[in-house]
Amino acid sequence: MIELTKETFDAEVKESDLPVLVDFWGPQCGPCLALMPQVEELEKEYGDKVKFTKVNVSGNRRVAIANKVMGLPSILFWKDGAEVARVSGGEATADKIKAKIEELLG
Repeated sequence: MIELTKETFDAEVKESDLPVLVDFWGPQCGPCLALMPQVEELEKEYGDKVKFTKVNVSGNRRVAIANKVMGLPSILFWKDGAEVARVSGGEATADKIKAKIEELLG
């Protein structure tokens, strides 16, 4: 997964030719840490069709605020330079994320 910062977010996400999954997480967030290995497994399955990225909000608060991320974990889905979906909090399960990826690929 590509680690994003405010300097790299636009180039990696908004200018990507591929659909992009952005995982907003924090080192103090238990659910985030539990979910991450499952997201990494999805990357193995879909990594050739979807770009997988992550943002550590503890060091990139402005990126989280700019994307209206109010709670963790939050997974945002981008396509053609715009956010098209998100799952967050208790909704952020591997099954829901996989379903959104399938929708994204249409």
